[in-house]
Amino acid sequence: MEIKTIYSKFLECSSVSTDTRKIDKNSLFVALKGENFDANTFTKEALEKGAKYVIIDNKDFYIDERTIIVDDSLKALQELANFHRKKLQLPIISLTGSNGKTTTKELINVVLSKKFKTIATIGNLNNHIGVPLTLLRLSKETEIGIIEMGANHQKEIKFLCTIAEPDFGYITNFGKAHLEGFGGVEGVIKGKSEMYTYLKENNGIVFVNLDDTIQNEKSKLLNRYTFSQENKDANVFITSVATNPMVTIGYNDFEIQSNLIGIYNANNINAAVTIGKYFKVDDEAIKKAIENYIPENNRSQLIRKNGNEIILDAYNANPSSMHAALINFFQLDNNPKIAILGDMFELGDESFVEHKKIVDLAVSHPEIKIYFVGKHFFQVKKELKNILFFEDYESFSNTFKSVSDSFFLIKGSRGMALERTLDLL
Repeated sequence: MEIKTIYSKFLECSSVSTDTRKIDKNSLFVALKGENFDANTFTKEALEKGAKYVIIDNKDFYIDERTIIVDDSLKALQELANFHRKKLQLPIISLTGSNGKTTTKELINVVLSKKFKTIATIGNLNNHIGVPLTLLRLSKETEIGIIEMGANHQKEIKFLCTIAEPDFGYITNFGKAHLEGFGGVEGVIKGKSEMYTYLKENNGIVFVNLDDTIQNEKSKLLNRYTFSQENKDANVFITSVATNPMVTIGYNDFEIQSNLIGIYNANNINAAVTIGKYFKVDDEAIKKAIENYIPENNRSQLIRKNGNEIILDAYNANPSSMHAALINFFQLDNNPKIAILGDMFELGDESFVEHKKIVDLAVSHPEIKIYFVGKHFFQVKKELKNILFFEDYESFSNTFKSVSDSFFLIKGSRGMALERTLDLL
């Protein structure tokens, strides 16, 4: 079936789903295939649970006219999303980067929703499946779409841009994330910059932190709207940045006292303020939106438990974000301090060196007790009084003794699931 015909059926549906556990009545179910599953086998179940139509790419599971047969279900999902995006013709803001994507996306959304009807990526559904699903949530009532784009190899951002066709873009930073897939830091810069290339070729506008030397250089030939703490010629000038431990930022017109921890969150806020100003959201509304934002999902959350204060930043980790989180933790006045740090994944050949750099950074602060958890950190273990190494979470949890009245940093890659540590406190 052609996309134009599929689109007419999509318009009859209430929503789109790729998971039979989350099927709304009258939804469109798209049967995708993965390494360990083939959703074509769930065609009958999806219809019984209330799906109006099911897109399949295996004709053996055809049931009746409610079953739409295509060559490739994933490709059909992506083409349908692009077709829908073209029909709506509304402004799309895309964002990518090594660190801070999801927090920045949430901040942009709360700011713009003060003036516009927005739809933004849910959580971090930011890949070749998540981006189309977000686009298909846009409606005639939507005034701005905010699309987060993740990538772990070259050409992925380029591909996602061809689906979403963004008018605006923002890159949070170029950091040491997914080094294995990108082929090193230079590969990260090249891969993330595919967004700049797309926007340049399509007369788009980029939002740029002028204080980031690489981004400043990469975006020079583009239409851009900027922010800076150093360059007063920027569209948005930052007069002051402080943490105590929450981030407070001063601008020419107002000051924001956020609920976000860590100086590394300052530019996430600055980007949201800048984009809000570009779209002429009232200053007071911008201030209120960001000051009322409370982080969740294990991202820079401040939690109080058993007399302890805990920075829970266990959603993910890479060398750039781990380094920034540690430097921020070292600078805070709270004492005594304890850090529980888990392995960083997807670093390929750089893994040993990057884990060693974090351990060396920790060694420079003998006053802080640090637990390193995971086989990658264990490979670079050192015999030190204040630093302990554990090959896996189980050996750590069996050894760790609960304390009170301390200040904790808990950070590691998603696969480490270090939020479990809260149960030990």
